[in-house]
Amino acid sequence: MTITEIRSLDDPRVLAGLWALLEDSVNGGASVGFHPPLGAPANAAYWAGVAEQVKSGATVLLAAGNDDGELVGTVQLALCPKQNGPHRAEVQKLLVHSAHRRRGLGRRLLAAAEERARALGRTLLVLDTLEGREAVPLYLGAGWIEVGRIPGYTVEADGSRHATVVFYKPL
Repeated sequence: MTITEIRSLDDPRVLAGLWALLEDSVNGGASVGFHPPLGAPANAAYWAGVAEQVKSGATVLLAAGNDDGELVGTVQLALCPKQNGPHRAEVQKLLVHSAHRRRGLGRRLLAAAEERARALGRTLLVLDTLEGREAVPLYLGAGWIEVGRIPGYTVEADGSRHATVVFYKPL
């Protein structure tokens, strides 16, 4: 498994891999901002936006590929553009394909994001995740500090509202 930075989403194979990864994650119940089933228009629009963010340098996109070159995981760093925030970034969309979960890949992607953040001079990371999901123990186990919960943060497809858990990690 190799983790690399994707600097452009112009390669159709890379884009197809990212589409498949997001679709697998959303349709498998991951809390990443979409309701299942994830349709092609929403998937395309999301990655088009990410492509622009990557191109502008506002977002760092890291991806894990297996020995066959298939994308099986990804994570993003949204770099704070504000004058008072050049030291911080937000970890977003940590995705691991369902066939590759429970093997430490999520932790490796998180560590790679932290390493890349350090290399960019970022000393504070933040993230949030849906309360009660498997990502909560992952972040705690990786040394992230829970700040608290925001009740009713997400609205699910059935209309129910759920809390998000907010974390930070000084680097």
